[in-house]
Amino acid sequence: MDSLARMRSSRHGGALLVVLLGLMTAFGPLSLDMYLPAFPEIGADLGVPPAQVQLSLTTCLLGLAAGQLIFGPVSDRLGRRPVAIFGMTAYAVASTAIALAPSAPTLIGLRFVQGLAGGIGIVVARAIVRDLHSGVAAAKYFSRLTLILGLAPIAAPALGSVVLRLTSWHGIFVTLGLFGALLAGLVVTLLPETLADDRRSTGGLGDLLATARTLFADRIFLGYAVAQGMSLAALFAYISGSSFVLQDGYGLTPTTFAVLFGVNACGLLALSQVNGWLLNRFAPRPLLVATMIAQVGAGVIAVVAAVAGLLPLLAVGFFALVSTIGMVSPNATALALDRHPERAGTAAALLGGLQMTIAALITPLVGALGDPGRGLPTSAVILSASAISLAAVVTLTSAEGGGSGHGIAHR
Repeated sequence: MDSLARMRSSRHGGALLVVLLGLMTAFGPLSLDMYLPAFPEIGADLGVPPAQVQLSLTTCLLGLAAGQLIFGPVSDRLGRRPVAIFGMTAYAVASTAIALAPSAPTLIGLRFVQGLAGGIGIVVARAIVRDLHSGVAAAKYFSRLTLILGLAPIAAPALGSVVLRLTSWHGIFVTLGLFGALLAGLVVTLLPETLADDRRSTGGLGDLLATARTLFADRIFLGYAVAQGMSLAALFAYISGSSFVLQDGYGLTPTTFAVLFGVNACGLLALSQVNGWLLNRFAPRPLLVATMIAQVGAGVIAVVAAVAGLLPLLAVGFFALVSTIGMVSPNATALALDRHPERAGTAAALLGGLQMTIAALITPLVGALGDPGRGLPTSAVILSASAISLAAVVTLTSAEGGGSGHGIAHR
């Protein structure tokens, strides 16, 4: 733990750890967002309809869920650092393999593997934060990570659009492979171990199942997990449908779509930092509830705009939706993980796994509801998921009241 102590005591070292953990959590949005401008090209190149291209997004989400569920508990047993190194390396290999995919089924299958590896980075980063912080301090730290995480959706579609100008969609996954390789090197060089030997899990599968039963029996933990999962489902409905809606339905170019996508991500970025400031005055739960009410409002705006065929109003609804994630994600994550500090890796795994599974099950509804058209299927899923998310928080976590569940702790 000496290297960790030195890193935390140094201002630059502490900032470096935030950046490194932020990059590890960025695997999700990079994997999901960077190839969005290429959706029409992928469909044309492989000779498949939009729904099959969207399926590759779903399998990546399932992989992200499985990676967290499997390797969060593994990190409780083996430590955070070796698991992170394995995940970054596997991501680089899987991304490169996708670039060589000759057919849609191969692409869809390899996207699951890529998500599996990417989920390792997400769950390990969350567990490391919980190793070091709790309560409001953890919520603030997650807000700092969201600052970096928010840059990924801004840069990813724009970078994907640039790559498309220089090469084909295959080049996007080569770029992701290079990113994975670079991050693997940074993890090997810079990431300290944050889980002391005496805090590691020594049990086997039975211990894992017992822990899982304890977590899922916790109504408040489950409420935050379901709420964030449905909130993310609303976001991924936007992610999976917006490329077809805005480019095919409203005639935007890939470059214009990437710019608009980046502007929306700027809203997420801004609210994540506003959230850190608001936490100095308010507890995480009331901030979470207020933000989820705003998310439902964004869904209403999007539905009205889609019915009327009004692109400017639809853009407002999409912007409001994406922005709210900047406050939903750090607060819901901190509130859930604060309840089970003794099994941070397993709790982070079940939290992230459940969220990604919910999002993966809900997102295909966008394609199943028919032609993307002017955005009504996408907007309907956004509104429905947002409403369920709000209901989950209000009903399942009501026992917490205005606090954080175990008090407002700073560490």
